[in-house]
Amino acid sequence: MSLKNKTAFITGASRGIGKSIALRLAKEGVNIVVAAKSVRENEKLGGTIFTAAAEIEAAGGKALALQCDIRDEAMIQDAVTKAAAQFGGIDIVINNASAIALTKTEETKTNRFDLMHDINVRGTFLVVKNCLPYLTKSDHAHILTLSPPVNLNPKWLGSHIAYTMSKYNMTMMALGWAEELKQVPVASNALWPKTTIDTAAVRNLLGGETLANMSRTTDIMADAAYHILKESPAACTGHSFIDEDILRQNGVTNFDHYAVKKGGRLYTDLFLD
Repeated sequence: MSLKNKTAFITGASRGIGKSIALRLAKEGVNIVVAAKSVRENEKLGGTIFTAAAEIEAAGGKALALQCDIRDEAMIQDAVTKAAAQFGGIDIVINNASAIALTKTEETKTNRFDLMHDINVRGTFLVVKNCLPYLTKSDHAHILTLSPPVNLNPKWLGSHIAYTMSKYNMTMMALGWAEELKQVPVASNALWPKTTIDTAAVRNLLGGETLANMSRTTDIMADAAYHILKESPAACTGHSFIDEDILRQNGVTNFDHYAVKKGGRLYTDLFLD
């Protein structure tokens, strides 16, 4: 189905995967709501809601930049109201905003635990809750949450339990919404990368340039997201998708152009055996 003139509310869309998805959808004529915190440039992270919106518009799309810290429900409500007023509704919600700390129990600071659960779990829930009145009126409603398949292999539970819980909770919400909203219908799916993705988190928190060079670009997640979102909400819901699998299903057989370092070894992402 064509996504032209649909409206996507994307959290954390000022940079990284969120921005790439925004740019990819804009090419299809989707109105983009850039809902993120950054209004001033951070040299380690790069990008603001305004620079992202400018890129989207330079690419021929329509964008609305809205400062939104999803830990604050009043900010969510304000952003959702402004987005719907600007574009006449909301058809797609992409839960991209997330916090990470790959630490064991004793090493996990309380404020970092709270941050991950406030953003990844509570924030994701509140964004969907406040967008639902508009999603239920759409003829092509999708929720897409960037979170992994729930893998109960003990190595993922024991390595960084606080982060693992928060990401698995995101996936459980995605699958729960699929069941709760299937009669509307509002589609709800999760999406996760097969390999690590070259983002600020990878470069600054996980493995620096070495890991970045063993990663794929954000474009692979953007392309995978597009292929999910173009599907009928009634027919495509309740899945934990992997980017590579989605692309294979849509005829892609060569992934070389997504690699940061062409021909280099790729690093499998977290939660995938």
